[in-house]
Amino acid sequence: MNVKTGQLIGCIALCLAFAFGGSFFTPEQGSEWYYSVLNKPSWNPPDWLFPPVWTVLFILMGVALAIVIRDGFGKPGVKAAVVVFGVQLLLNLGWSATFFGLQSPFLGFIEIIVLWLAIVVTIVRFKAVSALAAYLLIPYLLWVSFASYLNFIIWQLNP
Repeated sequence: MNVKTGQLIGCIALCLAFAFGGSFFTPEQGSEWYYSVLNKPSWNPPDWLFPPVWTVLFILMGVALAIVIRDGFGKPGVKAAVVVFGVQLLLNLGWSATFFGLQSPFLGFIEIIVLWLAIVVTIVRFKAVSALAAYLLIPYLLWVSFASYLNFIIWQLNP
């Protein structure tokens, strides 16, 4: 892997900063809209599961980014991979803003579909630079696939 420690820490910190940014939109315990008004399926994961899962996923994203940039931006494919990675980070934050901030399962669903596509493109771009970096994003894609389905069901339950 041979990633510089500073780069690794910086990349993980960047990803965790986006996670922290998204947390400004997530509901606090007892939030009326999320906990009282919004209908959710019986199989909706418990609230305590989301923070550790997202923390691990954002750390994996940071490690993957560090691997991609380890040889610098002069290496073929790195700039494009980083740009797409940045787009998906912004879209990830955008989902929290649309679903929770705007309290819109419909807009959240549209956003998460675009996010899912951006993650796929990021994986393809990362694979062109490093297969390991691409593979580190697979759990993220799987979780967002599940979250997309959950978001769809919540939208359907709350017309």
